[in-house]
Amino acid sequence: MLVDSHCHLEYEGLVEDQVAVLDRARKAGVGAFLNISTKRSEWQNVVATAEREDDVFASVGIHPHCADDHQDMTCDELIAAADHPKVVGLGETGLDYYYEKSDREAQKSLFRKHIEVSRQTRLPVIIHTRDAEHDTAAILAEEMGKGAFPALIHCFTASADFGLKMLSLGLTISISGIVTFKNAKELQTFAATIPEDRLLVETDSPFLAPVPHRGRTCEPGFVRDTASFLSDLRGESVEQLAEGTTRNFYRLFNKAMPKAGLATRS
Repeated sequence: MLVDSHCHLEYEGLVEDQVAVLDRARKAGVGAFLNISTKRSEWQNVVATAEREDDVFASVGIHPHCADDHQDMTCDELIAAADHPKVVGLGETGLDYYYEKSDREAQKSLFRKHIEVSRQTRLPVIIHTRDAEHDTAAILAEEMGKGAFPALIHCFTASADFGLKMLSLGLTISISGIVTFKNAKELQTFAATIPEDRLLVETDSPFLAPVPHRGRTCEPGFVRDTASFLSDLRGESVEQLAEGTTRNFYRLFNKAMPKAGLATRS
């Protein structure tokens, strides 16, 4: 069984045919899905899908692109939203200096709020970072110094140096279909070295369809193609990688374990 640890089931391209999208993924061997929110207005629909589908879980949080419009969000508000039994993570949050869609200080402030809520709830922070390695690493190191919290870097595309810093801080790293791209040689080299117990796989669907699906809307079922490519890179079977990444998902997102019937796994 594989887990798609990061997908956007409410986004255009998936939401119109959501039931069939999930059915295709299940037939491809995907046994669980983490449906990610990026702004407050999405929380209700993301959670509703998780309520309807036993194998779908939800996150609540604010993407850095949306930071300017969410400076009024409080830790208490996020804690209340995260109290739902199917909400297992916080985010995605973080820093994005590539598009500059929100003020950098606003992004940092919201990022820190998610981290504080993680400390209080023990739910993992799902981190988006693009062109912001220095500030992301600095905030995470500073905040870890105040008190540990669970977290992962989703859709990892940063430098190996940044990746090693994240591993040293105790974070998990999630690999998307980008690893299958021909021009992703540096990512491929680093992905082959991620410790077995710190690795997840994802689609970030409907974006970033892996080879051989380039040019198509990405679906959660395509996580199998990413896992197959990644297992070859790492010199292991796809069954080994699936077992390891599934175990890692439930260890990190441990609030999901009882519903998945895997509470005894470690």
